Amino acid sequence: MAMNHLMFTRSVLGLVAATSMLVLSACGGGSDSSSSGSSDKDASASESSSASADPSADAAGGPDLSGIPDVVAEVNGEEVTKDEFVPIYEAAFQQAAAQAQTSGQAPDEEALRQETADNLISAELLAQEAETRGIEVSDGEIDAELTRLAEENQLPSAEELLAAIEKNGVSEEQARSQVETQLLVEQLVEDEDGGQGPTEKELRAIYDQAKQQAAAQEGGQKIPPFDQVRDQIEEQAKTEQVSKVANALVQDLRKDADITINL
Repeated sequence: MAMNHLMFTRSVLGLVAATSMLVLSACGGGSDSSSSGSSDKDASASESSSASADPSADAAGGPDLSGIPDVVAEVNGEEVTKDEFVPIYEAAFQQAAAQAQTSGQAPDEEALRQETADNLISAELLAQEAETRGIEVSDGEIDAELTRLAEENQLPSAEELLAAIEKNGVSEEQARSQVETQLLVEQLVEDEDGGQGPTEKELRAIYDQAKQQAAAQEGGQKIPPFDQVRDQIEEQAKTEQVSKVANALVQDLRKDADITINL
């Protein structure tokens, strides 16, 4: 059975970034009940005026969803549906629209559609390969990851995280399925490369390079001692390794895959 991929954004392993964006949107989207009616009207008028003056603000209202088929793609007989596609496409569009306010260049909706479909196809291929290798994820592992994500987003519990995500149209079942998919992919990558983490020498090299880059910048930004940032460097190195191995695996899986894109 195909996994849901409702929170992948611009990379195969984009769950954390997508979750953060959804949570920030959910927590910041409500109105302040203490505001007066006139203040609300003033804010609405200001937003309307700003949107009229700035084309990128109109784009930020949302992408054109017309013409998106019920089945966006098929991967080895498994469907990637419109319901899976739309939330990710909308998130990618909002990010592109925000960047457009700086660059002045409107989002390329066609390119974003293709990129979103491509990411979902990659995620499906990895999930299928994990299933083929007999890799499984327990409910306890999913619960632990949800708790970690809640802490990362400064929320008191996994329940609060799921409630915030649900306000953006992603159900608890969908969110848990997406976490399961990410954990499957991480275990798949570990199975693929033997689970070898970065060595102490490699971590030191990354740190030294960061120090050199900081020193070369104007103002000479000060970098904390290695011991204070070691865990962060290790996490970054592991993330980059997962991405590298996953991308290579996807390229290999695509060679023999039966993929149809209906966009």
